[in-house]
Amino acid sequence: MASLRLEKALARGGARTIAGVDEVGRGSLFGPVVAAAVILPSEWLVRRPPAWVSGVVDSKLLLPARRSELAASLLREAAAVGLGLASAREIDDLNILRATHLAMVRALENLAQPPDFVLVDGFPIKDVNYRQMGIPRGDRTCRSIAAASIVAKVFRDGLMGIFDGLYEGYGLARNKGYGTEGHLRSLRERGPSGLHRTSFKLG
Repeated sequence: MASLRLEKALARGGARTIAGVDEVGRGSLFGPVVAAAVILPSEWLVRRPPAWVSGVVDSKLLLPARRSELAASLLREAAAVGLGLASAREIDDLNILRATHLAMVRALENLAQPPDFVLVDGFPIKDVNYRQMGIPRGDRTCRSIAAASIVAKVFRDGLMGIFDGLYEGYGLARNKGYGTEGHLRSLRERGPSGLHRTSFKLG
């Protein structure tokens, strides 16, 4: 279960601002990969945080309405939130791993304050100067990373709702760009749109 244990240990070691970073959309066939960086309030590391924070867990474990509620609370209460995207074209040009790291770097750069330490879901981000730690399945164990997973997921799902109206027939509001049976059938019938990832196997 996600907790603030690691953040508290880093704070005791002198880190003042600790950013959790996660991404969503890496396995999607359509649109950008989206990363979020979230710095939780430092006082939450020395005093008990608000009760709602206990619900901040891996976004995949939450129903959409609950994710949206928590994302709104995080945007209101977090010390800083940054978002970063890498486009379908960048994914095709760079490969998905490098594009994911690019989105994460952009999320960190969009924070209102630079972090002293970065906690990343999975593997460390390449070619950054931040002190960092990669944590496999970090969205399940680290509250800051779980917070980032929620913010990124809600933002990207919102984008897919917008794109659904612009690229009709692919069911993007339902499948979020992932390779469901219906999405693959639409790709076979219609062919890819301009925002589908041509480096991925489409159908």
